[in-house]
Amino acid sequence: MITKEQIKIFNDKISKAQSIVLCAHKNPDGDAVGSVLALARLIELNYGKEVICMYDGNVPDNLDNVPLRRHLNYYTHVDENISVDVAIVMDYGIKRNIGGPQKFLDKAKFVIEIDHHKNDDKVGNLCIDDENAAATGEIIYELMRAAKWNSDAMVWGALMTAIVTDTGLFKYITRGDVLRIVADLVDRGINIQQIINDLANKPRKTVLTESLSAGNAEFFYKNKLAIAIIDNKQYKNLDGRGETVLNLLGQIHGLDYIALLKEQKTNQIGVSLRGRFKPVEQIAVALGGGGHEFAAGAVVKDTLENVKNRILELFKGVIK
Repeated sequence: MITKEQIKIFNDKISKAQSIVLCAHKNPDGDAVGSVLALARLIELNYGKEVICMYDGNVPDNLDNVPLRRHLNYYTHVDENISVDVAIVMDYGIKRNIGGPQKFLDKAKFVIEIDHHKNDDKVGNLCIDDENAAATGEIIYELMRAAKWNSDAMVWGALMTAIVTDTGLFKYITRGDVLRIVADLVDRGINIQQIINDLANKPRKTVLTESLSAGNAEFFYKNKLAIAIIDNKQYKNLDGRGETVLNLLGQIHGLDYIALLKEQKTNQIGVSLRGRFKPVEQIAVALGGGGHEFAAGAVVKDTLENVKNRILELFKGVIK
């Protein structure tokens, strides 16, 4: 629950700030992009201030239609010598996920974090976090309501994108509150079907690469675990995190766990984990990452083969 004290501090810092930067995790997804752009617009509407929105990594093509997408700047395109009064970081999980924008947080006079990931090493001076929230976009919505801010269709569309993305098209919702937020956004005029269609609009090479990866997946422990791989050569075709691989394999009867290994570059493997009502967060933590109970991930500095063997060993102690 967002407190009056948190709103008071937020209001005081933003009102006095001359320069504000916003960012989220590296390789931002729909929740990260939607949350950053929604809050940027809310600050503009309610405080009369423009903010600098930045990112590191790649933004998937299927987020091109998110309201205000053009306001996202690659962090190297932002003058690194600017003074930063307030930095706001969202949806970052753990510190190393922030990437390049971290240098702007380091120089900021005050840091605000807004997140729904479990994190015992927070970076914010003010932490507006809620591990029970389905998406960081949900927290932005609740902050908007609690602070009684003005909003518009651009804010609502960005928030809907955030929630639709991180709930897996509503599959991972466990609380009715989230659906009531969605209902409110629909009543305000947001078209869910259009947003879902935009999110499903991927380049041909991406869909073919992900389909091939799913088709070549290996199965272990009496077919309870599937491991799919996208090597470095194929990785350049990936647009996003490989959700199509995870979704395709997630339809297999009797499968409990999915691990997708993406060879981002030599000796750097991105790992995405999914559990079908089976927790995977602790596996991700053991690999140096984190996330949510049934959806988590990590980036591991090692060879593809070693990471695969490490995952097999970790699941060996989990699968009965």
